[in-house]
Amino acid sequence: MSERQTIRWIEGGEERSARWRSESGARVPARVAVADDRTRAADAYKRVCEGTALLYRGDFQNARQLLTALAHRVDRKPRTADGTTGEPRDLFHRHRARQAQRARILGMLLVPLDGGHAVPLRRAPTVADACTAAFGPPDGAPSVLPLRELLGVIGAYEWQRKGVEIPALGGDRVHPAYGVFSPVRGEYVDLVAEAPLPEGAVGLAYDIGTGTGVLSAVLARRGIRRVIATDTDARALACARANAERLGLAERVDVRRAELFPDGRAPLVVCNPPWVPAKPTSPLEHAVYDPGSRMLRGFLAGLADHLEPGGEGWLILSDLAEHLGLRTREELTGWIGAAGLRIRGRADAAPRHPRAADADDPLHAARAAEVTSLWRLTAGE
Repeated sequence: MSERQTIRWIEGGEERSARWRSESGARVPARVAVADDRTRAADAYKRVCEGTALLYRGDFQNARQLLTALAHRVDRKPRTADGTTGEPRDLFHRHRARQAQRARILGMLLVPLDGGHAVPLRRAPTVADACTAAFGPPDGAPSVLPLRELLGVIGAYEWQRKGVEIPALGGDRVHPAYGVFSPVRGEYVDLVAEAPLPEGAVGLAYDIGTGTGVLSAVLARRGIRRVIATDTDARALACARANAERLGLAERVDVRRAELFPDGRAPLVVCNPPWVPAKPTSPLEHAVYDPGSRMLRGFLAGLADHLEPGGEGWLILSDLAEHLGLRTREELTGWIGAAGLRIRGRADAAPRHPRAADADDPLHAARAAEVTSLWRLTAGE
């Protein structure tokens, strides 16, 4: 969070306050009441829907059960008659609106965190390491955060500890930090691992928007002697450096803070921008949603000026936005041409994630038709 905010409530007849934490960017609740093990799910649901946040006191496992009960009530709420019909673009926006409403309601169940990153509730798990990884070292000040977000912090820390196995790295693991997009969708990694390297690329490559650094690691393992990896997010930069160190590639992967490109030119420039041109509803969604295709268009517009003669830019992009009616193929190829680029080749891969086969997903038709592509671009002649 960029700005420290304070949450206030009345408890035991006294006004109390604590630091407000919300990595999702949720606003500080204006009304807060205390809940405990006696709070019934029906009453809790009514209050959170009316805009009153509930700060839980009592047993942590009971708090989790209450959150589950609230989720059941949100999810069984009848959909409107056109909730699963209509144009793909309309389906997408309705789906996003439902997701935002669900997150808002479930985010109203709060838990305290003491100044040492411990949850002062009975049967609470030890979360100090997970919270330190997400928020930084404890500063001695108590805080309050949504239980749903705390569970996300705990789950993300498990991913960070165990890592994600990457077949293209010979089974070695990449460890995604909290708030950094995890490379669980392996098809885009495999595309980078298998595409033919352009002539001269063994000396240098750029990885734009590196995230965990997984593509930089793949390129280095393919024999590229130096990879300059850029990102703007502090967590991503730290994560990419840590992964390069773990994989024994720290001397070959140079991680730098940059808006897009580093200075200079390279024979190979790789970018895997966010795939969906929509507005993120939280800071954690910036790796998925790119308003107005801003990063995509910025990469294409600047690519020719950062390619060595004969070099290639690899754009890794899903066509999900096209199936959702959010961007057309003609728009994409138009941006490529307008940037003075031409298409040298393209490799495609079908998605392997579970939602592509989930017929109950409201966006199933688009997900089932999705293809991820590696576009090989070069400066036009």
